[in-house]
Amino acid sequence: MKIIEKHGEMVGQLIRFGLTGGLLTLLVAGGYWLVATALRVEPMLSLTLNFVFFTGLGYVLHSRFSFRGHGSRDNAPARTARFFTVNVIGFLCNQFFVWLLVKQLDGPIWWSVIPIVFATPLLTFSLNRRWVFA
Repeated sequence: MKIIEKHGEMVGQLIRFGLTGGLLTLLVAGGYWLVATALRVEPMLSLTLNFVFFTGLGYVLHSRFSFRGHGSRDNAPARTARFFTVNVIGFLCNQFFVWLLVKQLDGPIWWSVIPIVFATPLLTFSLNRRWVFA
């Protein structure tokens, strides 16, 4: 319980980010997988289409829910640019996973869903908390 007392704000943000980011991650990963397999769209293009579709929704949800009350809100253009920079970093990480696991190792599309769901969100949470919504 001491950790919650000491880091309560961050724990709350992590929980809210987990809910919001988890939903968005599942939508992106699921959409990527569905478009790539059912519609037979090239996997890296499928991921790009899903990234473009869900990034705006992610900004609204994270700024209003995940990180509400955290940091200053006085420079919206800079915060927005930082958010999209972080999302591009996450997108590039996900594209790397697709490139490596599907394109280079010739694995099934679902292989790349695993690091998309478990690795990238940890990176983007940290960057969002420390840089975007600081």
